[in-house]
Amino acid sequence: MIVPVVLAGGSGTRLWPLSREQCPKQLLSLEGRDTMFQETLRRLEGLDDTGRPVVVCTEPHRFMVAEQLRAVGLAAEIILEPADLDTAPAVAVAALQALEQGADPLLLVLPSDHQINQLAAFVAAVNTGLAPAEDGCLVTFGIMPEQPETGYGYIQPAEESWRRLSYQPSDPSPFFDPSATGAADCFPVLRFVEKPDAATARKYLEEGYLWNSGIFLFRASVLLAELAAHAPEISARMSEAYQGRQRDQDFIRLPADSFAASPALSIDRAVLERTSKAVVVPLFCGWRDVGSWSGLWDGGAADANGNVQQGRVVSRDSRNCYARSTGRLLALLGVDDLVVVETADAVLVAHRERVQEVRELVRELKERGLKEAFQSGAGAEKAPRDAG
Repeated sequence: MIVPVVLAGGSGTRLWPLSREQCPKQLLSLEGRDTMFQETLRRLEGLDDTGRPVVVCTEPHRFMVAEQLRAVGLAAEIILEPADLDTAPAVAVAALQALEQGADPLLLVLPSDHQINQLAAFVAAVNTGLAPAEDGCLVTFGIMPEQPETGYGYIQPAEESWRRLSYQPSDPSPFFDPSATGAADCFPVLRFVEKPDAATARKYLEEGYLWNSGIFLFRASVLLAELAAHAPEISARMSEAYQGRQRDQDFIRLPADSFAASPALSIDRAVLERTSKAVVVPLFCGWRDVGSWSGLWDGGAADANGNVQQGRVVSRDSRNCYARSTGRLLALLGVDDLVVVETADAVLVAHRERVQEVRELVRELKERGLKEAFQSGAGAEKAPRDAG
C-alpha cells in the first residue's frame, strides 16, 4: 500500500504579493479552478492501492486545508506543525502516523507547490519506483532538465548510460522510456548538489545531471531507520513529539516544545545526501516547481514578444515580461525583463533575474512591521468555496 504524504506547510514568500503567510501559494488557485494543494491530491487518482493521505501543514492554515480536502472528496490525517523546521521533521512524523494505517506502507512524499502536466508520466515513474522502494531503497525522482536552472538542486546518477538516450527536451514522448535502449530505469545516486550558478548549471546539463524534484518514495520503516542513523537528533525529537500527540477533531497536534527542539533540515540533507540506499528514477512529465515567479513565468503562454500576461494587462513595445493583475489595469510601456504583479494592497516590480530575492524583500517588510507581508490582500486569488 502507498500512503501519500502531502507537505502543505510553508508561507511561499517568493510568490509575494499574491502568496501571504495567511494564505500561502499552495492554497491559492493560480492557474485554473483547483489550488495547487488540490491538484496534488487529484494526482493520486491515477495510482493504485493508496491509503488515507497524511497531510502536514501549519496551525493557521488547518481549516483551509480541511476545507480544500473536503472539496475534492478526500479524508486525510492532518498533522499540524508547531514550527517550520523544513521537511525532515515533517516527513518523520508523517512516517510514524502512516505506520498506524498498516504494516510498513510505502510513503509517496509530495510537495504541494508542484505542477505536473502529464499525469501518465508521473504515474509510470511512481510505478517504476515501487519495486526498489519495496526492496528497501530510498527512491527519488529526478526531472529531465529542459534548460540550465539555478533555482533547483541537482542529482548525479552513479551510472551514465541512461543519458546516452536520444532524449531532447522537445521529445514528444511523455516520459523517460529506458526500454528503447535497454538501459536500466532506476539508478544509484552518486551525489546531490545544491543550487548552482549559471555556468555550473550548464555543465550539469552536459554531464547528464537531473533536477531534484523533492518527490520521494520509500518504506516508512526504512526512512525512520535511516533518519535515526544519519540525523539522530531529529529522529529522537520527532519520536518524542509523536508520542505526545493529541487529537483535536480532524487534526493531530504535536507538543511544541518537543517539536521545536529538533534541528531544522530538509529530508534531502538529513537523509538522502548521507544514505547509501538512494536511487533515482528519471522523469519527464511537464514538471514545474512553482517556488518563485520564474516558475509561473516558464509555464505560461507567452505572446509574440515573450510576455506572459494574466488579468487586466496591456503591453506596448515591451518584451519578456511577466505581468499579472488581480483587479486594476496594468499597462506596460517600453520595458523588458520585468515581473509586475498587482494585488489590492501591494504591487511588485522586479527584474526577472532577481525574483529569487523576493523572500528577502518580504523579510524586510516584516522587520518594518508592514501588514502586507502577512495579511491576504483583497485581490488574492483564493480557491472557490467548493472546488469539487
